[in-house]
Amino acid sequence: MFGAVQLGAAAACVVVLVPMGMAGWHLSRNKMLFFSGALFISLAICVHLTPYFPSIPDFVTSVSSVVVFDHRTSCINLVNDISWQVNPKNASSRLHINATHDLDLYDKRWGWSDSRKFKACDFQKLSRPDASDLLNGSWVMVAGDSQARLFTLSLLTLVLGSGSQRMDSVRADLFKRHSDYSILVDEIGMKLDFVWAPYVVNLTNLMTDYKTQKSCPDVMVMGAGLWDMLHFNNASHYEFALRMLKTNVVSLLPLSTELAMNEPVVGSVPIKSSSHLFWLGMPVLINGMLNTEEKREKMSDAMWHAYDRALGDSKLLRQTGGPLLLLDSQSLTWNCGPHCTSDGMHYDGAIYEAAVQIMLNTLLIESHQRL
Repeated sequence: MFGAVQLGAAAACVVVLVPMGMAGWHLSRNKMLFFSGALFISLAICVHLTPYFPSIPDFVTSVSSVVVFDHRTSCINLVNDISWQVNPKNASSRLHINATHDLDLYDKRWGWSDSRKFKACDFQKLSRPDASDLLNGSWVMVAGDSQARLFTLSLLTLVLGSGSQRMDSVRADLFKRHSDYSILVDEIGMKLDFVWAPYVVNLTNLMTDYKTQKSCPDVMVMGAGLWDMLHFNNASHYEFALRMLKTNVVSLLPLSTELAMNEPVVGSVPIKSSSHLFWLGMPVLINGMLNTEEKREKMSDAMWHAYDRALGDSKLLRQTGGPLLLLDSQSLTWNCGPHCTSDGMHYDGAIYEAAVQIMLNTLLIESHQRL
C-alpha cells in the first residue's frame, strides 16, 4: 500500500507540475519545445521516484489482501447472528404448553439470514463428514462448567453421529459429576479434552499449565461465570479474574500481533500460532424458571447484566481487543426463548448445536478453507 512518504511525493508532483504545465502552455510560444521539456522533466521525475512506489502486481496483491481481510472480519462479526423458529410440533402439543416445559413439545429450527451479506459469507451447517475433515488431526479442548459440557456433547454428537453406539458410553462418561473427560476419535485422529473448570481461576490455571508444558490445543473453547455468580456474586471480582485470564492467554501467543502493537509478548512461549481461541458466553437466565430460591435470589437479571458488563470491560474478547472470539450464547438463548429451556439455565441441544456450527464456520473463515 502507499505509505505516507509515497503519497506526499505524489501530491507534491501534482501540486508543482500541474500549475507549472498550465502556465507553460499559455506562455510558451513554441508548443513543441514546451512538450519536449515537459516530457523530459516528467520522465526524469518518474525514474527517480520509481524505487519508492510498489510494482503493479504488488499493489494489486496488497489491495486484494485488504479486501480479503475485511471480508473475513465482517463475516466473523456476522456468524453469531442466527434466527430461530420455535413452534409447537402438533395440535396436541398446544394443549400442554402452559402446563409443562417439556422441550420435546416444540420444533426448533435455526439458520442464518438469506440476505446478500450473509450469502457472501457462505455460512453453512456442516455435516458429519465436513466437520470431520475440518477437525482432522486436531487437538480440541473445551473447558468450563455445565454449559461447556453440553457444548462438548453437541460437538461429539456431530463428529461421531447421534445414532452411533459409541455415543451411549460418551454420554455416560462425559456427564460424570464435576469430572474431566478425554476421547480420541481414531477415524480422524482428533483428540478432545473436556476440562471441568467452573471458575475463571480454573481456566487461568489451565493456561498456566499449557505454558509450562509448552504445548496447547489447536482449538480452545472456554467459558465460566454461572458458578461465580451463584457462589461469589461479585461482578468486580469476576472482571478481575477475567483480566488475569486474558493476561495468561496472551502469554501463550508466540507473537502479540494485535494485542501489543506488533511487539513480542513478554514471557511468551512459542507454542502454536495457529491455535483458535473461543469464549463460550453465558446463556440468558430466566429467573422465574430457576430451580432453587438461592439461584433466583443471587442470579437476578441485574446481576446477570453486571457480569455481562464485566466481560466486556475485561477486554477478553476479540471484539474489545482481546484474544478470544465470542460464541454468543446470550444471543442464541434469547432468540430461542423460554420454550428452549426447562430450568431457565440449561437449554435444548439445538442451542449448543448452533454454537458448535458457529465455531466450525469461524474455523473455516480463519483458516481460509472452503468446503
